[in-house]
Amino acid sequence: MLTTGETIVESGLDGAALKPAECDVSRAVELPFETVAIDYEGAEHLPDAETLARIATEKEVRLTTPVRAAGFDPLGDDARYDEIPGGVRRVAVAGHPAYLSDEERRKAVAPRLKAAVERDPTAWVGTEGVERLALATGATQFELLSRTTERDLRALRAAGFDGELAVYAPTVLTEDEDEVLDAVGGYVSRRGPVADALPEGVVEQGSTAHQTESGGAATDADATGRAREVLSAASRDYALVGASESVGEQVAALKDAGADLVVGYPARGIAEFVG
Repeated sequence: MLTTGETIVESGLDGAALKPAECDVSRAVELPFETVAIDYEGAEHLPDAETLARIATEKEVRLTTPVRAAGFDPLGDDARYDEIPGGVRRVAVAGHPAYLSDEERRKAVAPRLKAAVERDPTAWVGTEGVERLALATGATQFELLSRTTERDLRALRAAGFDGELAVYAPTVLTEDEDEVLDAVGGYVSRRGPVADALPEGVVEQGSTAHQTESGGAATDADATGRAREVLSAASRDYALVGASESVGEQVAALKDAGADLVVGYPARGIAEFVG
């Protein structure tokens, strides 16, 4: 029987993405990867400099920095840049609206992404919602896995893009359908094409599935009927799902299409990735 570490290695993943609101990111040193990305979930969840520096002594650490957020704005308030240890690299992103104020959301993204990459030429650039702007920077593209990712990667390579391409993918190392939906059902329900395909009344809030007063369906393991069918199929489009060998085949397909790195987010918790 494979150990957790051997299972992760078999998956073919190159790194892990951790959410500081969900886990103790200092456990990143236990992960069997050289690369660890730390997502931004608001200033209150930003790991302190000492923790980041400690992880960076053993891993390549990439910290998500929303270029419109106070403290990370390369054309404005950039005070938090100076608090990031020198060994920590960046993933420059436009920033999820949920973690930005109204004023921050109104800021122009393009000049800030450009300035962020000029400031840190080793930065990756998150492409979600700003694909053309990200591509214009020439930096490593950090793509969010979707049903079109393989096609998009091939198109970029065919067009002559020879820069680095990395893919971010929620990962669930099981074939148990209930566990898959508990882990990523809510997440995939928020993808535009999935939301459009779901029956009216399906609702997801935060990380918890809810039922509406009018009888709306859940997005987790309690989902039934058409909603369950849509969510199950979408879980395979927007996440890496299955036994480690199966996930390894999916990762290999992404690399065949042009990806250099595939970074998995442990959707069932960091314990699934720790060896």
